[in-house]
Amino acid sequence: MNTGENLKDYQRVRTLAIRSLFEIIEQSSEGTVIVDRDANIVWMNERYARRFGLESAAVAIGKACESVIPGSLLREVVRSGRPILLDMQDTSKEPLVVMRLPIHDDAGAVIGAIGFALFDELRSLSPMLKRYLSMQEELASTRSLLRARQAKYTFAHFIGTSTASLEVKRRARRSASTDSPVLLLGETGTGKELLAQAIHSASPRAHKAFVSINSAAIPEALLEAEFFGTAPGAFTGADRKGRAGKLQIAQGGTLFLDEIGDMPLPLQSKLLRVLQEKEFEPVGSNEMIQSDVRVIAATSTDLEAAIKRGEFRADLYYRLNVLPIQVPPLRERLDDLPALSEAILEELRSQHELDPPALELLGQHAWPGNIRELRNVLERAALLSDDLILDAGEIRAAIGSLVPVQRAAAVPTEPLANETFSAARERFDRQLIQSTLAQCAGKVPEAAVRLGLGRSTLYKKMAALGIAESPY
Repeated sequence: MNTGENLKDYQRVRTLAIRSLFEIIEQSSEGTVIVDRDANIVWMNERYARRFGLESAAVAIGKACESVIPGSLLREVVRSGRPILLDMQDTSKEPLVVMRLPIHDDAGAVIGAIGFALFDELRSLSPMLKRYLSMQEELASTRSLLRARQAKYTFAHFIGTSTASLEVKRRARRSASTDSPVLLLGETGTGKELLAQAIHSASPRAHKAFVSINSAAIPEALLEAEFFGTAPGAFTGADRKGRAGKLQIAQGGTLFLDEIGDMPLPLQSKLLRVLQEKEFEPVGSNEMIQSDVRVIAATSTDLEAAIKRGEFRADLYYRLNVLPIQVPPLRERLDDLPALSEAILEELRSQHELDPPALELLGQHAWPGNIRELRNVLERAALLSDDLILDAGEIRAAIGSLVPVQRAAAVPTEPLANETFSAARERFDRQLIQSTLAQCAGKVPEAAVRLGLGRSTLYKKMAALGIAESPY
C-alpha cells in the first residue's frame, strides 16, 4: 500500500471516528444543539426541545440560542473559538452538566458551535465527586500530620560556645548530610532529642516527618505495634482498619529512637532487619513494606556494658554506632551557663536577670539533672523572686541540695631534672590523658570530646604512650 492510499485511509478512518463520536454522544446525552456563527439555532434534537417546553425541535430553528436556552454560553464559544469542556448549566428543572465546542470550516474559521447536555442528574457524578473529596480529605490529613511531625529545633537551639559544645555541633552537622544511623550518647537532660531534631532539620529529609518513639515510655506488650503498626484486626481490640506504626509515619523522614537501651531483645532483632533489609511487616500481616527512614538513636545507658550483660544485641549496636556523638553533661560545659541561662529565661518569657554572684554559684553545682535541672531551677527562682535581678541566695534556695563540682587535679608542668623537651611533652600528654579518662570513668569517646580530639586519634596516642583502656 503506497503513501497516498495510507493517507486516504487515515482521512476515511478519521471521518468515521468523528461521525461515530458525535452519534454516540448525541444518543447518550440529555440533549444536543447546534448554532451558526450568529448563535442562532440550526439544529436541536427532540429530547432537548422537550426539556425547554417546546412542542418540537423545529420550533427552535432560527431563534437565538439564549431565547430557547436561558444562560447559554454558545455565543461566547462562537465569539472566542475556545471550547468549554465541562460546565454547569442552570435550567428550570435541575442543573445540567454541559460541554460546548466550536465548529470550524476547512479553512479553520469558526462557523458555529455545538453543545451537549451530558448529565441531567448530578448524582451520576457522585462516585467521582466522592472520590475527589476523599482524596482531598486524605491530602489535608497528611499535610496536617506532617506539620505536626515537623522538627521544632535547629542547631541554633543547641546553646553553647565551649570546646565540648562546638565539637558536638561540628560532628552533628557533618552527620546531617548522610543517611547513616547516628547514635547520641549522654546522660538524661543533656539535649539529645534537641540535637536529633537539629540533625533532621539540616538534612535533605527536613521537609519530611520527624517521628520520635521512647522505648522506655511504652509498655513492652505494645511497643512492637507502636513501632511497626498493625494489620486490620491483628488482635482483639485492634483497629478494624489497621493502624500505621511509627516506621510508616516516618517514611521519607527521620525516626528518632529515644532510650534505645531499654528496647526489648525480640524487638531489637526486628529493628536490625529494618536497618539491614530496609523492609518490615506490620503486626498480624504478611505484607512486606519497604522502609525509607533515617534512624537516629539515643541512650543514657552504657550499651557496651549492656551487651556484656546480654541485654543488648552486639550486631544492632554496631549497626547503630556508625556515627556516635557523645553529648557532654552540663558539668563538663560550665562555660555555657551564662548563655544557657539567658536563653532559658527568654524562653520562659521572663524579664529576670542573674547577677554575677548568682552566675558564679551556678558554676559551682554539678547539675546531675543537666539542662533540664537548670531550667527547673531558673523557673522556680524567677517565680519566687520579687525582684528582676536574681541573686545568689535565690538561686541557692532554688537549687536545694548543692552538688559540688569535682575539679580535676592540676597536671604538673614543672620539668624534671635533665628532662628533654620531648620527654616532658610525652609525660604531660600521658598525665593529661590519664586524668581525663579518670574523670570520664574510662569512656574513651567522652574523653576524646573533652580533649578536643577524634576518637581514633586518642586511641593512637594511648597506644603510643602505653596507656591501657581503663577498667572503669
